[in-house]
Amino acid sequence: MALGASHRLQDGVVAVETMTRFALAVLALASGVYTYLGVRSLLDGSPTAVFFAAIIYSASVSVAIYAFWSYMGRFYPHVTGAAARGAMLGVMALGCAMIIAMSSWLNAAALAGSAALEQHLAETVEDYTADLDKAHQNALAAQSLLPDIQRTSERFARLAEDERESGALTGTNGSGSVVQLLSQMSAQLGELESGIIASRERVTNLFDQGRTHLETMRTLVSAPGAIAPRSDQFSAEVVALSGVITSLQQTSIAPSVKRAAEDLSLGFIAPVADGRAADLANRQDQVMATIRASVAAQSTVLSQAADDILAREPVAERRFVPLSSAEAVLRYADDFIPAWAGAISIDLLPAVLVFMLAVVHRVIRRQDERLPFAHRITAAELLEALEVRRAVERSGLDPEDAIRQAETHDSDSDHPTNITNLDMPPKLPRKGPQA
Repeated sequence: MALGASHRLQDGVVAVETMTRFALAVLALASGVYTYLGVRSLLDGSPTAVFFAAIIYSASVSVAIYAFWSYMGRFYPHVTGAAARGAMLGVMALGCAMIIAMSSWLNAAALAGSAALEQHLAETVEDYTADLDKAHQNALAAQSLLPDIQRTSERFARLAEDERESGALTGTNGSGSVVQLLSQMSAQLGELESGIIASRERVTNLFDQGRTHLETMRTLVSAPGAIAPRSDQFSAEVVALSGVITSLQQTSIAPSVKRAAEDLSLGFIAPVADGRAADLANRQDQVMATIRASVAAQSTVLSQAADDILAREPVAERRFVPLSSAEAVLRYADDFIPAWAGAISIDLLPAVLVFMLAVVHRVIRRQDERLPFAHRITAAELLEALEVRRAVERSGLDPEDAIRQAETHDSDSDHPTNITNLDMPPKLPRKGPQA
């Protein structure tokens, strides 16, 4: 049974030898093709130079892969010593690492390069969307002050009107110093209000422009066709969007609000009381002092609110870096594990064949070791033994005496005696199936 199994395994090894070479050649060729596609995206220059450079590199990779796995398939299964097999495994590991370094990542670039570039563009769109939203929020932060400014301006205007009509503050109606001061404060706050409203319109226009650029960028990410021209157009949109974001940051009216708030208090100039009667002039001074305190309080509130807005973290300058397909695959390797697995498998699948052959040859050796000597000897070895016996008989020596003489000669000499030189024809080649 063991003899039959051993022969069947040997016949199987011989039968798949051609298929093994064919499989190695196909895998090496496939790796070379994908390597060509990957390396072509990395090279710059004229189309002719890029073509020949990529062809030469991919051909070198194919030959190297085929030669390496052919050597491993030929030698590794027949290495039996533990140290020698460990050394061969070390060589195999080194070769696999070199194959991955020179081929597998380029194969992955060919398999998933376009998808990786699209992901890079998509993540860039998300980053710039966040930047645009943040710049828009910072620019609109001063708009939150508009209701307070409007309310204060209307209050000063209403007090001025009440004083003019009924003398609500001084007890004497008419357009005097108090009315003049209240109207002045209302006018200053009204100018600040107009500036904030105008800023809001400009911010809205810039934000609409930014959203238009973002929409174009999203369209380029998902549009069909080659990725290279889309990436170039995407870069142009990024430049335009960066300009919009910078303009939004410069459009913030918070600095103007802070300066206007300080002017309300520091630049406060109260008119001289114009009442003819001393009592009226005194009442006007008291009201204007009250107005001054109210303006100072309002100035402090606006200035503090403007400081809070200016303390917000500005949008950091972002620089878009275009990537090649190979660089994109390396950067986003975690998202393209199936592509990497396929690229590496093309190059390292022959290792499975090598280990399979090693297991089969080991089984054959173990089965042969358990067979009797008569089952292990080949027909050629049997014919050679018969020729040796005939040569010994022609020499007139007893076979046992000839063996003892040979052993004695071997013990006294560094070179063993070859008893087959005794008038014996040349050795037959050691071929043929085992007996």
